[in-house]
Amino acid sequence: MREATPEPAIVVERLGKRFGDFQALDDVSFTVGRGEIMGFLGPNGAGKSTLIRVLCGLLRPSAGRARVAGIDVAADPEGVRRRIGYMSQRFSLYGDLSVEENLRFYGGIYGVAPDQLDARVREALDLAGLAGRGDALVATLAGGWKQRLALGCAILHRPDVLFLDEPTSGVDPQSRRRFWALIHELGASGVSVLVSTHYMDEAEYCMRIALIASGRLIALGSPQKLKQRALGGELLEVGCRDLGAAFEPVAALPGVRDVAVFGNTLHLLVDSAAEASVAVEAVLQARGLGPVHCRPIPPTLEDMFVQLVRGTERAA
Repeated sequence: MREATPEPAIVVERLGKRFGDFQALDDVSFTVGRGEIMGFLGPNGAGKSTLIRVLCGLLRPSAGRARVAGIDVAADPEGVRRRIGYMSQRFSLYGDLSVEENLRFYGGIYGVAPDQLDARVREALDLAGLAGRGDALVATLAGGWKQRLALGCAILHRPDVLFLDEPTSGVDPQSRRRFWALIHELGASGVSVLVSTHYMDEAEYCMRIALIASGRLIALGSPQKLKQRALGGELLEVGCRDLGAAFEPVAALPGVRDVAVFGNTLHLLVDSAAEASVAVEAVLQARGLGPVHCRPIPPTLEDMFVQLVRGTERAA
């Protein structure tokens, strides 16, 4: 007899959330498998935090349904909260308490059994790289240490599902990489992780990515598949002396569908990279903005994200 396939850790079906006349989430559907690390990307106000709060049982959905760790979030929000961990970008730590006092406080909130708490605190200290520093005040810790300590607090009770709401904001790149190594260790142990982020490089660490804009899911897939998704044209990278002065004349050229600033270059979505290169160089040289360099480039995840969000905004 074949074993039944286990239910995904998160199941979202046509989820909606309204605040008065404002539609924060609109017909959102997806699943997150057990042990999967899924990233949610979107501009500010897109609905990422609202979605996480609904899935944590903190907000009641206006439409649709969602199950987390096998529990309906609307029917049993308390049951959901017992099975999940949550970490926000503010880390939710108490600066006037020591490292160990924070851990023991959260152990009590999450209902960790007293006979297990000492062992769990030691595990969390090791996870955060703070073994031997349990007496240090949290206020004295650098951002990377606080980040890993907050993660240790969130998983003291060994949750099935972990929600991370922009957890790396304001943290240096090296600490972010260490943090993501810990996330993958959790995923390998079977914990399902849903993380919202603004950082495109972090999205590459996820197994799948969901792009959300104006409360709607506009793309879902692995980073590799999303980058391979057709943009409806070719990408051209343009560099010159003054990007601000170049933007409008380049955008007005025939065959140029869209223009976006990427660092110290412009990325152009064009019908033909070869034809556009000639026209772009000519118009920028004529305006005294040389030297000009143009080259076709493969699309990045950020290119895909910008194009999809802009397309959604235009349609709205």
